[in-house]
Amino acid sequence: MKTFTHINATTIADAGAKLTQYGSSAMLIAGGTDLISFLKTRCLPDAQLPKYIINLKTIPNLDYIKEDTGLKLGAMATLDKIAFSPVVLAKWPILAAAARGIAMWQVRTVATIGGNLCAKKRCWYYRSTWNKFQCVLNGGTGCPAVAGNHRYESIFGATNGCYAVDPNDMAPVLVALSAKIVTNKSTYDAEKFFDGFKVTVMGAGELVTEIQVPVPPAGSKQGWYKAAERQAIDFASASAATLVTPATGTITAARVVLGAVGTTPILSAAAATALVGKTMSEATAEAAGTAAVATAKEIGPYNKYKIQMAKGCVKKALLS
Repeated sequence: MKTFTHINATTIADAGAKLTQYGSSAMLIAGGTDLISFLKTRCLPDAQLPKYIINLKTIPNLDYIKEDTGLKLGAMATLDKIAFSPVVLAKWPILAAAARGIAMWQVRTVATIGGNLCAKKRCWYYRSTWNKFQCVLNGGTGCPAVAGNHRYESIFGATNGCYAVDPNDMAPVLVALSAKIVTNKSTYDAEKFFDGFKVTVMGAGELVTEIQVPVPPAGSKQGWYKAAERQAIDFASASAATLVTPATGTITAARVVLGAVGTTPILSAAAATALVGKTMSEATAEAAGTAAVATAKEIGPYNKYKIQMAKGCVKKALLS
């Protein structure tokens, strides 16, 4: 049986130093809700499994939720704390709504926002027990989902030959809210933080430390909608996060982001264009949804439904 050396990090600098020291032989654990199941299934070849697990739970004071010039979330803040935080609910309700919609409450009390943003892809070929399928994500070639069952895969193309979607509910919301992801080495705009192949753009020795969310424009309206097979506990089949300014009258600015339908969250300029200069109505929301999926293309018959579902999520988010 594979064993791992468990290392407690004492500070952010300590965690970064250990990541640099052990390189690809190390993985981080925050809440552990994704990593533990990932390791238990042995979905990677033995050579790619870590030798060291660096524990972030031992770093003090990294679970804060506070308002400064905007919202600041420590990377170890749990999804449950975010979901019911009065600070978050007051000005960033879609962030709380997305957190509430993730898994069961037992999971949310442990899972962290930093871990959620960095969780590995969920494709069932990549995550198959004992590495039964070879794919580009685990060191093989090609994407078995293309010829196989691709019902959950991307409708916006592949990255490096991989069609696995970014499944994280918090990601499209943070992109819609123009958030910044702070690491021990850099600060990224949320829309540039996600990598369609290796999940994030972070490099060696880098870890998320804080999420910063600006105050939404005065008079703006936020929207969030998630479609899933089992609404209460499943990863999204499609989702949409929207920010429209102003809430009533002629729209002057909009951000529309699709989740779980591309290898990264999809910030749709076409949907924003369809909204600006219009007043919100069912027809306007329908047009924005149509524009958001105008360039979408199914792999085959199994994921074609995602195009209509994504369109509907945009409409629902805008009218919510």
